[in-house]
Amino acid sequence: MRQYINWKTYLILVALAIVGTSLLYTNKLAAELEEEEKKGVHHLVEGLKTMATATDPNATQFAATVVDANETIPLILTDEHDEVLYTSNIDSSRLKRNKDYLNEQIVDYKAQNRVIVMDYGFGKQKIYYGESYLLTQLRYYPYIQLGIIFLFLFVVLVALTSAHRSLQNQVWVGMSKETAHQLGTPLSSIEAWLELLKDNEANTEAVAEMQKDLDRLKLVADRFGKVGSTPKLVEENLIERLRFMTEYMQKRAPSKVTIAMDSPENNIPVNMSGPLFDWVVENLIRNALDAMDGKGRIDIKVTNRHDHVNIDVCDTGKGMPKHQVAKIFNPGYTTKKRGWGLGLSLARRIIQKYHHGSIFVKTSEPGKGTTFRITLKHEHKK
Repeated sequence: MRQYINWKTYLILVALAIVGTSLLYTNKLAAELEEEEKKGVHHLVEGLKTMATATDPNATQFAATVVDANETIPLILTDEHDEVLYTSNIDSSRLKRNKDYLNEQIVDYKAQNRVIVMDYGFGKQKIYYGESYLLTQLRYYPYIQLGIIFLFLFVVLVALTSAHRSLQNQVWVGMSKETAHQLGTPLSSIEAWLELLKDNEANTEAVAEMQKDLDRLKLVADRFGKVGSTPKLVEENLIERLRFMTEYMQKRAPSKVTIAMDSPENNIPVNMSGPLFDWVVENLIRNALDAMDGKGRIDIKVTNRHDHVNIDVCDTGKGMPKHQVAKIFNPGYTTKKRGWGLGLSLARRIIQKYHHGSIFVKTSEPGKGTTFRITLKHEHKK
């Protein structure tokens, strides 16, 4: 997963480098083109001056040729009071739509200091000039390019993320089905041996507890064998299931560990897949037991809200630093010497994908313990 994230980061950095280089180069070209256009405007001014003052017909004709050669730079010639005398390369369609377009352009050019004052001895005139269409497009081009590249990156990342999730789904389904398949044979054997033990009345209590374990394993194996298909959610009393898991795990916990449940209500109906939800709670409790070294306390606190219910699993174990909390749900990440690091990842998948809820680390502090929170939606009863 880390390599995948880094690969996406490198892709974005490369794209930014390309856009940054293009932006710098395009701005350089725009600056050079702007300088050339300014020189062109000054040549036009000289041409107009020559046309107004020269007595040589050839000089006048040459100056007129220079002036007429301008087909790109917008020009507005005014008197000293900004009354328009002549225009060149002005968008006629905009003039038709907006009668004040020329005045607006004059104000805009004046603000940009794009004006040249001419004095031929018989009154001052002003030439206001703008940017050619090519220069304007050149200035906007890098940003358009930036938008296109980021749009392309977005599409690529969405496609890669979708493919990654699809592959992850296939891995989860394959592992779950294989686990269920591998559990099938030993479970059948255990069930057969358990039937033999039932004949011995001295083992009645132990056999009853073993039967509970076997039944739970069979339920979990059956549900894992159907991973990939959407589980059927049935309305159940959340409190009853949590009480069952509390009692079930208390009997299997070390003698110096207390597992307690606190709920202000006795009946909170929630749509759920019972075996999968039980497995999630069991996984959280077992992780808490592993973090407490044989002694401590685990509290399961239920808080009922208007449209959801919060289940907090709190322990007095070792706790986790922030960098571990950020990775705790990543597939393959584990703080134990043994284990695959898939339990919490699968728990999150069960809660989020199948139950449309959420599971996260609410609080954790080294030496003080950890609190996991599960949030499930439910219909509010009036």
